[in-house]
Amino acid sequence: MKEKAEVKDIDQNMYDFRYAEDDAYRIKSGLTPEIVEKISAEKHDPKWMHDFRLKSLEIYNQLKVPEWGPSIDGLNMDNIATYVRPNTSMKGTWDEVPQDIKDTFERLGIPQAERKSLAGVGAQYDSELVYHNVKDEVAQQGVVYTDMESALTGEYADMVKSHFMKLVPPTDHKFAALHGAVWSGGSFVYVPKGVHLDIPLQSYFRLNAKGAGQFEHTLIIVDEGADLHFIEGCSAPKYNVANLHAGCVELFVAKNARLRYSTIENWSKNMYNLNTKRAIVEEGGTIEWVSGSFGSHVSYLYPMSILNGRGAHCEFTGITFAGRGQNLDTGAKVVHNAPETTSVINTKSISKDGGVSTYRSAVVIRNQAKKSRSSVSCQSLMLDSASRSDTIPAMDVRTQDADVGHEAKIGRISDEAVFYLMSRGIPEEDARAMIVSGFADNVSKELPLEYAVEMNNLIRLEMKGSIG
Repeated sequence: MKEKAEVKDIDQNMYDFRYAEDDAYRIKSGLTPEIVEKISAEKHDPKWMHDFRLKSLEIYNQLKVPEWGPSIDGLNMDNIATYVRPNTSMKGTWDEVPQDIKDTFERLGIPQAERKSLAGVGAQYDSELVYHNVKDEVAQQGVVYTDMESALTGEYADMVKSHFMKLVPPTDHKFAALHGAVWSGGSFVYVPKGVHLDIPLQSYFRLNAKGAGQFEHTLIIVDEGADLHFIEGCSAPKYNVANLHAGCVELFVAKNARLRYSTIENWSKNMYNLNTKRAIVEEGGTIEWVSGSFGSHVSYLYPMSILNGRGAHCEFTGITFAGRGQNLDTGAKVVHNAPETTSVINTKSISKDGGVSTYRSAVVIRNQAKKSRSSVSCQSLMLDSASRSDTIPAMDVRTQDADVGHEAKIGRISDEAVFYLMSRGIPEEDARAMIVSGFADNVSKELPLEYAVEMNNLIRLEMKGSIG
């Protein structure tokens, strides 16, 4: 019997390395008021943040675990260390970073990317930023890019207080409350009025610790008429115990401003990725999401855009790859709160070896959002009969003066298409690879160059065997 051709799973070997956990401090596992108090003391919180953490913990204990998505029964907070401080303080020059941490980010390509094409870089290792640097010409334009703790206690403290978890309140869901209680690390960005950054800023999050959680908070404010591209990357080595990622991203896009937020997530397959991302966009502003979800055991990830001003615009472009042992529940949400707002959602998902990919979306057009338009397209490709793909869209339209469209396609690689390419002299392995690569192409071309290359490396379409 001939071996059937197949597409290999995502090769995450480049991310599956680790170093000895030479932590300066690791909090005991679990979630109690004492642990939250300890984290607050470690972070030198102002009183309002100390109280905010404890209130968030109360809310966490009151809320139930979501029941509508993939099971997260394998996640036990009693076994998760919510704070792990690496054995270093934050450095402003690469030479000062400890060698093992430096080796980690060197292998991930962060210093090279910084030297070649980035305006600023922040690198987080476990619960703390270990390296941060911004180019002088960017700082001279008044752009602020720093770690959240520095922003919380420094000259931007009032700005942080007035924006922190206002878009994603702890009452939003159980893991937003968890984040509010134990958050640490992350980035604060402020782009002044009229400033256009021609090169992007980047943050990279690496969780090295076993049985730990990462809870970074990203807060970006793009002022009137300003323009920013922010890139976020994440990865972790694989362990035989659960790890947790429950970060939070809050994006404020002012009148006629534009923010492009690109993410590639390469979490290992023992990771529960329960991240929350949300943007609010004022009159004439634009939010562009570019999202690649390739890792984790279970994901709940639905970036949300609130179009709050006339003519505000949202674009969401996403790709998800679910392999063996993965159940990735991803999608997007858009709320049209004002007239003449527009949104475009375009997603692709690939599943194989029993992987489960679910597209879940919600488009809400309020009564006051007249003359608004929304277009949703989701396409899924299953590479074998063991895999599964579901589409669960929701449309809530409260005005007749709106234009809303939805298109969904779920299918498998066509034998006819493979035969056609083979009849043109293309080997079967290459033919199948071309079909899958073409399926993902219109998403990958939206990624920054270095991340498009990374995505192509992740989806290694190496084929073997012959038609059986």
